[in-house]
Amino acid sequence: MGFLDKAKDLINKNDEKVDQAIEKAGDMVDDKTGGKYKDQVDKAQDFAQEHTGEGDTAK
Repeated sequence: MGFLDKAKDLINKNDEKVDQAIEKAGDMVDDKTGGKYKDQVDKAQDFAQEHTGEGDTAK
């Protein structure tokens, strides 16, 4: 099992925590930029959350 396989397995096992971390990071960016890039940040958060974890599916 290579490094990327191990990382994917870890992300899949902790999908909810990963999604929470993505949300928190995006909120921090919004806070630091005064919400100037809110739409772009929200889009990036959604994309990242859709592509992490086994149960998530891309739209």
